[in-house]
Amino acid sequence: MVRIEQLAEAVLRGDGLTARSLVQDFFRENPQLAAIPQPKVNDGQLLAASASLVELFASRRGQEAPEWTKSVGPLSEPVFLLKSAATMKRLRLLCETESPEPLRKRGFYAPPNYLEFA
Repeated sequence: MVRIEQLAEAVLRGDGLTARSLVQDFFRENPQLAAIPQPKVNDGQLLAASASLVELFASRRGQEAPEWTKSVGPLSEPVFLLKSAATMKRLRLLCETESPEPLRKRGFYAPPNYLEFA
């Protein structure tokens, strides 16, 4: 069973292929996103990424996010979830200006369609 923190770890590593695969499994195994338990982790960045991702998915699916996500604050330093944003000015600007709100409010930056599927 895919846990939200496993997905967040793949995202933070910049492993897009694994992240996309895990998202599909995560949705199949977790139809009610509000029921996702808070990860038991000691890493603030991993917890923030987990909260941001589950809020992003809940928003896109028209569901409520788990209650625990409200207590997870932002990072002290921004994190770009696409490594290429460090070298590509236009991509970086796109991420900074159009990153989905659940990511941006905690300091994560990605394109507006990040981990979105047709």
